[in-house]
Amino acid sequence: MLNMKKWLLNNKLTVIGAILGAIGGFLYYYFVGCASGTCGITSSPVNSTLYFAVLGGLIANLIKPETKKSTEK
Repeated sequence: MLNMKKWLLNNKLTVIGAILGAIGGFLYYYFVGCASGTCGITSSPVNSTLYFAVLGGLIANLIKPETKKSTEK
């Protein structure tokens, strides 16, 4: 449990980006969607939500500031 808390604190920007992306993906499906049903990503709310969650997490990870590792002697 402690490792999970530490991981979440270290990657909170990526997790927030994934959550915002998932919300955006569902909203995109709901309001825009795909009328014919042949669109691979937007024809299903699950596909759209997961795709945009991954995209949001990746974009948030790109803007995450670098952390310097301290070297102990």
